[in-house]
Amino acid sequence: MNQVTRYSPLDDLFRGFFVKPMDFPSGMPAQQIKVDVKEQPDAYLVHAELPGAKKEDIHVEIEGNQVSIRSEVKQERDVKEGERLLRSERYFGQVSRAFQLPYELDEGQSSASFKDGVLELKLAKKLAQPASKRLDIA
Repeated sequence: MNQVTRYSPLDDLFRGFFVKPMDFPSGMPAQQIKVDVKEQPDAYLVHAELPGAKKEDIHVEIEGNQVSIRSEVKQERDVKEGERLLRSERYFGQVSRAFQLPYELDEGQSSASFKDGVLELKLAKKLAQPASKRLDIA
């Protein structure tokens, strides 16, 4: 005797949905510092996103025409009583970014400020070095 089985595409869609735990991707990508650089006649204006960073944990170094930004980003856990944390996708650790600019930078004239997770750097260009002077031979 032939047996007839009714097929529904919804059966496959929901089969095991409530039984299996949800599968999350295993590795979280490292956080990156996103940077915007604008050139002005006498300086460069840099905006760097550092969400979750504190002002005292940010370090900026200038060497010639190279700029390095480094920060420590810490995760604060707030688990309330009776709640169970299933997954946390916040990043914590150290992030850094380095880049070169076309002109040498003047560290003494440069400035930095940090507000609402955005680091703003005003990097002054070094004034042109005086042209070499030719000595007359007597």
